[in-house]
Amino acid sequence: MRAFIAVDIPGELHDKIVDVQSKFDDFKFKFVDSCIVHITMKFLGEIPDVMISDVSNALDLVTCDSFEAHVKGLGVFPKPKFAKVIWLGCDGNFDKLYESVNNSLSAFEFEQLLHGFSAHATLARIKYLPKKKKAEFLELLEELKDIDLGTMQVDTVKLKKSTLTPQGPIYETLHEVSLK
Repeated sequence: MRAFIAVDIPGELHDKIVDVQSKFDDFKFKFVDSCIVHITMKFLGEIPDVMISDVSNALDLVTCDSFEAHVKGLGVFPKPKFAKVIWLGCDGNFDKLYESVNNSLSAFEFEQLLHGFSAHATLARIKYLPKKKKAEFLELLEELKDIDLGTMQVDTVKLKKSTLTPQGPIYETLHEVSLK
């Protein structure tokens, strides 16, 4: 199964996410359903079902305290003129949480990130942006770069299964770890 470790964005921010996404309605982007927007702490990839128990037990060793995070700022990967992903920034103790998640899973030898960890929540994927719309897009990015959606409490990290469908991914929580 396709699996990852994530922090969910809480329900009270979902309407704000929809508001931000609606500002891009003139573009034909593939938006992430606001109900499943999350911060990926570690992508595990395709793993055998029999590993779920061991991965869950390892995640129980995460030693990060719960913390308040701020969801603010909007950006793109890899860079504005060649944007493929629109994301919301997330400030908080995510680096420590990322390190603890990585350490707890070190025995499994999952792939490490090539470009380092950056706490963010993906809002949309960009397949195509017409040249005639690029200036409008860049202007909108500039306008929204400092957007502030508010704060959230990060008190759980979840092991999730991802099933890809033509309508979008379906996520199922397989294991949840409470942060102290």
